[in-house]
Amino acid sequence: MNIDFNWLAKLFTYSSIQVKFLATFLATVTLIFTRRAILKIIIDRIKDVKLRYQWQKGTSYLTFIIGFLIIGQIWFDGIQSIATYLGLLSAGIAIALRDPLVNLVGWLYILWRNPLEVGDRVQLGEQAGDVIDISLFNFTLMEIGNWVDADQNTGRIIHIPNGQIFTLTLANYGKGFKYIWNEISMQITYESDWRKAKKILEKIATMHSTHLTDLAKKQFKKASKKFMIKSNEQLEPSIYISAEDNGIKLTIRYLCEPFLRRPTSKEIWEDILTKFENELDIEFAYPTVRRYNNQTESKIALKK
Repeated sequence: MNIDFNWLAKLFTYSSIQVKFLATFLATVTLIFTRRAILKIIIDRIKDVKLRYQWQKGTSYLTFIIGFLIIGQIWFDGIQSIATYLGLLSAGIAIALRDPLVNLVGWLYILWRNPLEVGDRVQLGEQAGDVIDISLFNFTLMEIGNWVDADQNTGRIIHIPNGQIFTLTLANYGKGFKYIWNEISMQITYESDWRKAKKILEKIATMHSTHLTDLAKKQFKKASKKFMIKSNEQLEPSIYISAEDNGIKLTIRYLCEPFLRRPTSKEIWEDILTKFENELDIEFAYPTVRRYNNQTESKIALKK
């Protein structure tokens, strides 16, 4: 009785395509597990959130590049063949995948010119938020503003294509000069002692922002080396006064960190309300209707 063992020989006979698929699978699995092992060893020892993120993204990009080269060597005969193959496909890819390619170029521009990075607070067009991730085709914001006042987070995550960095206006809250100017305005009645109110506001503004002045001067000097910024900008807190329809308007202008705009406003307002509450000759102004008798209330009548 003759037994046919041809099926067994066929089982262990692989074609070149099968070998390439198997090698690709093994290379991919090896790279993925190697990256995870490296991250597990390193990430647990890193306490800084930003540094941890940079390690995760850096190892991801490095794994992709190494995997591309290894798999390219498996399926093509050397780097030159890879370049030739990609060259033949480039024209068709450029037309069919125009938007993804623009986003990829945008990603390269972000890495090269560094107009934004993870942790920055930015506004691109109408969208504003804190950058929490940058990937090949888009970057991600934790949204601020919108229906929430004073630049606080809304809780929504926004994914913005990298290509929009070429077409929309980008504002970075902390790139170059690390602080922003914030203003708090209020109105007091014309009968109030505005000079006393101004002195009170000056003390409050100085108490809350004077500690940033020396740091801001260093940052300002550093930024002026990179950008054409005039060095005569006053960095100390200031009080500006103007006459409005309803009363005398006083505006506090002070430096603060971009992420602390609302907390500092809250603390300053609490101090203002507390101080003004104890002053009988200072009253807030608001839209009202009143009857004015020139014969008895004018300055001339009051002097008689």
